[in-house]
This record gives sequence, C-alpha cells and structure tokens, in this order.
Amino acid sequence: MTGIMISDNTHHLAIPALPGFLQRDLAECTRLPSLPTVAIRILEVAGYPDATLNDYAHAIEQDPALTLRLISLANSAFYARHHTEAHTCREAMSRLGLDATLAVVLSFSLWRDRQSEDQIQRVWGRSIVSALAARSLAEQLCPEQANFVFTAALLQDIGMLALLAAYPQDAQDLYTNTSFSHAQLSRNERKRFGCDHTSIGSWLAAKWGVPVSLAQAISTSHDEIGTQQETPLLCLRLSGPIADTWLSANPSQSLATLLRQLGPVVTTPAISLSDLLNNVQSQLPLLTHLFELTVPSSHDTEGLIIRAQQLLFQQTLSLNARLNAQQQELDDLQQRQTELEERSRRDPLTGLANRAWLEEQLHKWFEYCQAYDRTMSVVFIDLDHFKKLNDRFGHQTGDRVLERFGHVLGSLVREGDLAGRYGGEEFLIILPDESAKGAQRFAKRISKRLAETPMETFDGKPLFISVSIGIACLSDGAFSNGRELIDAADQSMYFIKRNGRGGISLYGH
Repeated sequence: MTGIMISDNTHHLAIPALPGFLQRDLAECTRLPSLPTVAIRILEVAGYPDATLNDYAHAIEQDPALTLRLISLANSAFYARHHTEAHTCREAMSRLGLDATLAVVLSFSLWRDRQSEDQIQRVWGRSIVSALAARSLAEQLCPEQANFVFTAALLQDIGMLALLAAYPQDAQDLYTNTSFSHAQLSRNERKRFGCDHTSIGSWLAAKWGVPVSLAQAISTSHDEIGTQQETPLLCLRLSGPIADTWLSANPSQSLATLLRQLGPVVTTPAISLSDLLNNVQSQLPLLTHLFELTVPSSHDTEGLIIRAQQLLFQQTLSLNARLNAQQQELDDLQQRQTELEERSRRDPLTGLANRAWLEEQLHKWFEYCQAYDRTMSVVFIDLDHFKKLNDRFGHQTGDRVLERFGHVLGSLVREGDLAGRYGGEEFLIILPDESAKGAQRFAKRISKRLAETPMETFDGKPLFISVSIGIACLSDGAFSNGRELIDAADQSMYFIKRNGRGGISLYGH
C-alpha cells in the first residue's frame, strides 16, 4: 500500500479479521486508495489530545488545493450559517467541524483519477447522496452527531473502491449489473471474497489511523435497520437505502417500496421526508462540484413524494387484498382441517364420539386423575334385545334407534363429559370428577328418559327400549389403566344382563 502508516487501529475493530489473502493483496496493491502526506499529518495531529484548530489548519495549509476546497465548502449553502464568508483554513474548519473536515480530506485524497471509470463515479455518487441524506436525518434526530454521521456515510462504500483497485476484473463483474440491489452486491462480495465492502472499508480506514469509532461505524453501516439501535447508527443505516432510492431508475416506485419496508421497524420521532429530499436536492450540485463528480439525477421532490405515496397506497391495497385472500385460504384450510379432525373423532350414525376418541380421552383423564389424586367414573351401556329388534323390525329401524339413543345421551351429558358409541349397540360415557353414586344418578336419568321417550314408531305404535348399565369408579378399585376401568364397567353391565336386563350395577358395591 502506498503512503505512510502512522497508526494501525485494525486490532481495535470489533469485526472478524479479513481473510488472509485479502489482507495480503490489499497491502501489495499499488493502485489502492491511499493517503497523501497532508492527510497523514492531519491524522498525526488528531493523535494529540491537546491539538487545536490552528494545529489542524497548519497541517492542511501545506496543500493549497485542499485548503481552497475546504474554504469553498465552508462558504457553500450547505454549511454557511453566517452572512460573513470564511477566508482562512481555520475559519473553514471552525464551520465544518473536525468530522466533516476529515471526510473532505479523505474524499479529496482517495480518488486520484476522478474522470475515469463509471463504476467509481457510481460509488462516489452514492456516497455523496448517502452523506447528504444521513446529515439531514441527523440534523432532525441527533444534531450533535450530524458531522460524525455525515463522515461515516460518506466513507461507508470506500471498500468498493479498494476492491475495484485490487481486483479490477472481479469487482467489475460484480458491480456492472446495475439491476442488483446494494444488499445483493454485498452478498455477492461475501461469496467471492469472504467478506463485503463494509468490512474492507472499515479495515482500510483503521489501517490509515482513522478513529476506531468511525471505522466501526463504516463496518456496521449496512446492518439491518431496527428499533433498538442508537439514533446516529439509524441515520447512517437509512442513508444508503435512501441514496439507492434517489439514484434508481424508478425513484417513485423505489421510495414507495422503501417506505413500506421501513414502516414496521422504524419508530423514530417524526422525520420530514420532504425536508430530507429537498436538502439532498439543493446540496447535491454543490457537493458534486467540490468532489468533481457528475451530478446524479435531480428530482421534483414534492412530485416524487406524492407519486410514492400513491404507489404505496396502491401497493398497500394490493398487498391487503393478497393477504386477505391468503388469510381466507388459511381460514378455509383450518376449517376443513377442523372438520376433518372432528369427523375423525365422531361416530357417523349417532354423532357421538367414536371408540378411538373415547379410549384416547379416557387414557388422558386416567393419567390426569392419577397424577393429581382426582377421581372419575365410566358408564358402560348396552341396548337390551337389540339383535331381536333388528331381526324383527329390520336394520334400518335398528339404525334409527341407535341414532335417536345417541341424541338422548348427547342431551343428558354435562359440559366436560364425553359420551360415545363403543361398538354395535354399546355406549360409553366418561364422567370426570364424578363418584360412583353421582354416575348412578346420571344412569337413572338415562333409564327414566328411555321409559318416557320412544326411540321409534313402528306400524303406528311407539317402540321403547331398555338398557343395561354398568358403572366403575376409579376410587373403587386398584386400576392400573383406563382399559381396566372399562373392563370393570363392562363386567358390571353383564351382571345386569345375566340378571334380567334393564338395570344399573356399580362395580365394587
């Protein structure tokens, strides 16, 4: 690298070290942007804690061209705060501040052939617009940091110049496609070089002896924009996307897209977008003239904002329509899924739970009761003489009897209970937190209802049925699992079957 290294600050950077081959190639590149003697002297002065403006001015005045440019910049509309003009380097520095002075020194020093290469023109054009946007944001949100933010934004893409110098062909291949977003360029750099230009720019700046805070800001200048970050960094990270919007082929569309993307994440105090864009518009010709750049596109800022807002409104409507359609599809899918799940748990004839769902729920309740010392009862029901009913009246009548009995059970169970068809003419009811006596009272209500309500009419005559009911309570036996509880209720039910049917039996009583 050409130039004298006065202070290597790279070991202070909180970024991963550059790949070894990259450090070596950058160090050996004779075309790499470098600092002339005057810039090095200024950085030497910056190393003294008691340095004065006179010390800086004396170092800068060794370069008459740089001195004239500093005075011109201080007297421009961008920095002028008084009716009087600055005539000396010291007066110019007093207006600019040290951060902006350093930016001017570095910018004038780092591009020796300003009329060459469109790529370099684009890099510096973006840097200038970024710096203006960053400073305008900072003046609204953190005015005391405006100079620092301006400097960091101006130098955030210096790594691209380094890559163009050290790897001209590779960098040209990466940067020629202007359809790539800046984020895509960074991703492509990481694939090719193992890091992107912000890391390279930060390393290069620290290598020159630039203050670590400035070098660190360069390294994070392209990080994700979020709400939990310091305001100066937010201004810096917003500046690049704003510059990309300004320089895009369709700025209204780009601005609308940027506003939509930033809406959910940027929660700063109110920013005047109109003031920001007007500041960029008014100051851009002055800065590009001082930096000997081709002036980037100018815009009707008010018209740009109006068109962007119209597009944003249209995009929002379109997006909402798509989101609503997608949400409706999701709701429909969820509804179908719920219906399928519900159907998979139900007996199609009676509408009650099927055997698989009964056994699954019984298993869960059994474990719950065991873990928390609770009780539960199961009621096992068998329709009496159902085979004879089918043989005499037909299976269609038998199905209607089962269906209507299912409705009876469904109307009698409480919320939290679960009634289901266990198989054929057998039914099972799970009664959480119910004792055997409570389950018996429930069973009596079933029998009473059946005695009062015919399940079918045949040849104009009501058809009544009776049931045999067995009950088992978790508290009345040393049951190991839900299956044993069902077996106990089933045994109690068969006791009624063997003793004339139409009754209720409690296991263990």
